[in-house]
Amino acid sequence: MALNLRQKQTECIIRMLNLNQPLNATGTTNEEVYKILIYDKFCQNILSPLIHVKDLRKHGVTLYFLIDKDRKPVHDVPAVYFVQPSQVNVQRIVADASQSLYDSFHLNFSSSIPRPLLEDLASGTLNSESIEKISKVHDQYLEFVTLENNLFSLAQKSCYVQLNDPSAGDREIEEIVEKVASGLFCVLATLAVVPVIRCPRGGPAEMVASVLDQKLRDHLLSKNNLFTEGGGFASSFQRPVLCLFDRNFELSVGIQHDFRYRPLVHDVLGLRLNRLSVQGEKGGMRSYELDSSDPFWVANGSLEFPEVAVEIETQLNKYKKDVDEVNRRTGGTDGAEFDGTDLVGNTKHLMNAVNSLPELTERKQVIDKHTNIATVLLGEIKERSLDSYAKKENDMMVRGGIDRNELLGVLRGKGTKMDKLRFAIIYLICSESINQSEVEAIETALRESEVDNCAFQYVKKMKSLNVSLASANSASRSNIVDWAEKLYGQSISAVTAGVKNLLSSDRQLALTRTVEALMEGKPNPEVDSYLVFDPRAPKSGSGTSSSHLKGPFKEAIVFMIGGGNYMEYGSLQEFAQRQQPVKHVIYGTTEILTGMEFVEQLTVLGQKMGLGSSVAPPAPTR
Repeated sequence: MALNLRQKQTECIIRMLNLNQPLNATGTTNEEVYKILIYDKFCQNILSPLIHVKDLRKHGVTLYFLIDKDRKPVHDVPAVYFVQPSQVNVQRIVADASQSLYDSFHLNFSSSIPRPLLEDLASGTLNSESIEKISKVHDQYLEFVTLENNLFSLAQKSCYVQLNDPSAGDREIEEIVEKVASGLFCVLATLAVVPVIRCPRGGPAEMVASVLDQKLRDHLLSKNNLFTEGGGFASSFQRPVLCLFDRNFELSVGIQHDFRYRPLVHDVLGLRLNRLSVQGEKGGMRSYELDSSDPFWVANGSLEFPEVAVEIETQLNKYKKDVDEVNRRTGGTDGAEFDGTDLVGNTKHLMNAVNSLPELTERKQVIDKHTNIATVLLGEIKERSLDSYAKKENDMMVRGGIDRNELLGVLRGKGTKMDKLRFAIIYLICSESINQSEVEAIETALRESEVDNCAFQYVKKMKSLNVSLASANSASRSNIVDWAEKLYGQSISAVTAGVKNLLSSDRQLALTRTVEALMEGKPNPEVDSYLVFDPRAPKSGSGTSSSHLKGPFKEAIVFMIGGGNYMEYGSLQEFAQRQQPVKHVIYGTTEILTGMEFVEQLTVLGQKMGLGSSVAPPAPTR
């Protein structure tokens, strides 16, 4: 059975809303209990893309509140708490219980609650004589946000900055790695699978793989573990592969402009938790939801924007034709006399017309929604020349450079400050070697446009390391690596890998190519050096044993540490659909970032290293 993360997480949440009782065939419990739902901000974001208000009503939730808001007592009603296991939340639960706000408390923590916090909860409720109010405490292992069937985020902010901060000590790095590994453990526990883990050597990916491997091993020691249902005889034949990468593996994808519908909507209009707000046709803001319940979004998200515009037109014409057809059938024939047979025929047509009305209305709403979104996008594309940015960046990646006049023309032309900065950084990444006079010309052009170039200087620094590393022989290489690691903390693995991985030479991203090679499981020079961790196998030396690769894999979970995006997600889904038979790839990341948000993180790193001119931070001009 294909792994469906969205479905599995939704099932866990519904079970939680029903006080963790077993559900019947209709997806509800046999006796309906009215209850109150209390959540924190993080868990609200987990619920938001999966559960709508009508779903809450269906499962007996009559009221829902944020935990940090003042709430009045509601007697004789149980409360379901869904919160992160934090000191603040535990103190608030103890306060609520001591005030007897609700009849009983069903506590659900988004990840495993640490022992000290559990003891605080116990002693706090004992001291206030409210311990009998606590019905149950559950670790739900749901600390991640699922946006689509094959897309999730751990919603951990600024991971890239924290992992690449030159001043970060070992302890801070270990804390972040532990947090990422815990989030991934939640995903695997929800799917009930123990994957084979693959990752490049060195850097955050190996650190997370190693911690996650140990977590899974420790957990599998207990007889009654979270993976017993998924670890039966049948599933041991085919396990998924979990491929871990670090954002530096392919930096350009986090920065470049893409001209496909889904990445464009995210990058330009700020799609967040499957929702966005745009200017309505009649003025005022319109809020829309874009998820798997929208057939147009599912079918056309990966198309280039002009193709989407054509598709909207096609759907609109088809809708008009279907409406005309209904009108024609129900309108009767002009001037013809009625006889019995015609009446029966007409009644049948009327019934069909009435039945098709809801479907037609729904189709019209979807068409109107995407017409409005596409209109707003088109305005932005024209104003900022986004089509030109996307095309020229792609050309640079394929050709490895750009004509100087063309380069400066873009930097002095249309577009926001951030567009220009992103374009300049892509130029840096694509160039085989740094041409000093061109770089100075770019810096001048950026200054003229009053662009803060800290991020540009940071990538230039990384690039100079890259070039010197690529040209250094192995003897002097170790000295440079030592120096680089002092400079960058733990993140230098990508830099040592040389320039080639910083950009993809063709339309298929380096990430997708690598995942394809890892799923095939055959010898391949691109991935032969990748480490293998198998939590179910006896422990050998650090990730070296490759005898039990058990490829090819039908299913993969690809995880990007330090920020992912819809471009990579789309590329992996296209790859999976192209395969015969179709493969299944889930894509996840520490957080989903627009190009602007990622460059802002590069800017912070530039500032921390004292690079660049700090003009006002580049904001998109509207």
